[in-house]
Amino acid sequence: MTASALGFRPATRADVPAVIALLADDMLGQGRETADLAPYLAAFDAMQAEGANQLILGVIGAEIVACYQITFISGLSLSAARRAQIEGVRVASDRRGQNIGEALVHDAETRARAAGCTLLQFTTNRSRSDAHRFYDRLGFTASHIGYKKSL
Repeated sequence: MTASALGFRPATRADVPAVIALLADDMLGQGRETADLAPYLAAFDAMQAEGANQLILGVIGAEIVACYQITFISGLSLSAARRAQIEGVRVASDRRGQNIGEALVHDAETRARAAGCTLLQFTTNRSRSDAHRFYDRLGFTASHIGYKKSL
């Protein structure tokens, strides 16, 4: 099956375990995701309450094969540009290479434009060289240096 059979829908609380499995099905996620669902469910509830923070699923039939989180941010910089931040972009390992990731990013772009955004942004780990090539191919520019600090 390919991306042509792919649909998108907002996640529900019942989908959280499947999303965590996608996040853990990854070289970095294996070491940072946990089996305790309580913090993930609390985070999902907080996202739902925020309104501008959505978890989107890529589905083929009833199977969840991909996900991403999109947050809409209003700001003053760039002439008061509204931007969309995407996080947690994942495709199930057995579904990679089927253009699902490209369709996922296209869906994020469509949602961002519909929300009045003029910029779609994200961060990616330096070690994800395959992801860097993917995003370059989709027309993204590695224009900034990102910094993070654990609190």
